[in-house]
Order: sequence, then structure tokens, then C-alpha cells
Amino acid sequence: MSVLNAFLMSTMAGMSTLLGGIIIFFKIKKVNINKFITFCLSFSIAIMIGISITDLIPTSVFNILYHFRLISALLIILIAFSIGVIIIFIINKLIKNENNSLYNLGILSMLALIIHNFPEGIATFMGSVTNIKLGLKLSLAIMFHNIPEGISIAVPIYYSTKSKKKALLSTFLSGVAEPIGAIVAYLFLGKYITDEMISIILLLVAGIMITLAIEEMLPKAISYNNNRYIYIGLILGGLLIIINHFLF
Repeated sequence: MSVLNAFLMSTMAGMSTLLGGIIIFFKIKKVNINKFITFCLSFSIAIMIGISITDLIPTSVFNILYHFRLISALLIILIAFSIGVIIIFIINKLIKNENNSLYNLGILSMLALIIHNFPEGIATFMGSVTNIKLGLKLSLAIMFHNIPEGISIAVPIYYSTKSKKKALLSTFLSGVAEPIGAIVAYLFLGKYITDEMISIILLLVAGIMITLAIEEMLPKAISYNNNRYIYIGLILGGLLIIINHFLF
């Protein structure tokens, strides 16, 4: 029964990205669409960078430093983060479409968050099997930041394609990576999944998300010439990260 509960918690956390995708059903006046996109991109920038520097990087760095000698640990940290940076540049080059950069941004966000959600699913499942209260806490914390991550996927894809189906499918694909991570955790049940491995993956994810935010999202947000909404999005996103850490 604990395995089923753990899987349900991982699924609930992952599928919360769809709640963020619901935002595309709100009616936005044509004159305000660029302001709305600017706000959503800036909000997503704050979420991605905030999660990386306040959660993924410190947790992973301390764990790697604990398990490896200093020089080895520093090399692992540098290489894992750098691979994440390189991944974004490679994927961006592969999907580059100058006529639809907003769509590219949505796809990059989806791929980044698929990679992000997979180890989160493993962590939530393993935590829930060990301690149901710990699993619930992890699940709620992940839900809290998965909702705005869903926004970061749905908004660019919807406003570049005008397809609600594509936007929601993309958020679903991102979210379903979490229960898939839980299934992998169940099949291997800790034999091959170690804290060190998860830490390395999460450092790679941090490299992906920070690079995506600075290299792709920020220039796109600036291009709409609505600086006021950039500031509002960054401030609200930052506040959400603070609230998330305060509550969980």
C-alpha cells in the first residue's frame, strides 16, 4: 500500500504542471498579450533561477562534497553543471527556428523540465516509501513550483501556435516525467539510484534551467519592451520561491 501511495504522490506532484497550463484558457485582450507573455516569461525566469540557486545547487553540492574528496567533488560539480549548460545550446541549435522563437522557448522549457521532473519523481517516491509524511511534504513542495513551471511551457507554446492542445500536451509530457521517475525508482528500488547520482542529475538540471532562463527567456522577455512587467514577474516569482521555502 505504501508503494501505491508513493506512486500517487509522485503523480500528483508531476501532473500539477497542468494546473499551470490552465492559464491559457483565460481571456487576454489582444492589446495586453505581449504584456502577459512578458510577465509569464519573467515569472518563469525567477522560478527557474530561484529553484536552482536556493535548492538544487546547495543540496547537490553539499551532498557531493560529503561523498567525495574535495578535488573530485569540485570536478564532478563543475562537469555536471557545465553539461547542463551545453545541453541547452545543443538543443537550441537543433530546434532553431528564427520565425518562431517563442515556440522554441516553449519546447526548450518542456525539455528542461522533463529532465528536471524525472529525478524529482525518484526523490518523491523514495521519500514516500520510507516516510509517508516526508513524501507528502516533498510532493506539496514540488507541486508548488510545478504550477509556475507549467506556465513557462504552456504560455510560449500556446501564443506561438494558437493551439491549446499542443500547449496542454507539452505541459503533460513535462509532468508525466515525474511518475515515470517513480516507476524507475520502484523497478530498481534503490539498487542503482544513489544520493550521489540524483545530486549529479540535479546539478545538470540547474545548469539547464539557469542557462535557459538567462540565455533564452530573458532576451525574449526584454524584446517585448515592457520592462515594468519584467520587474513584476521577477519580483512575484522570487516571492513565490521564498514562500515555498518558508512553508516547506
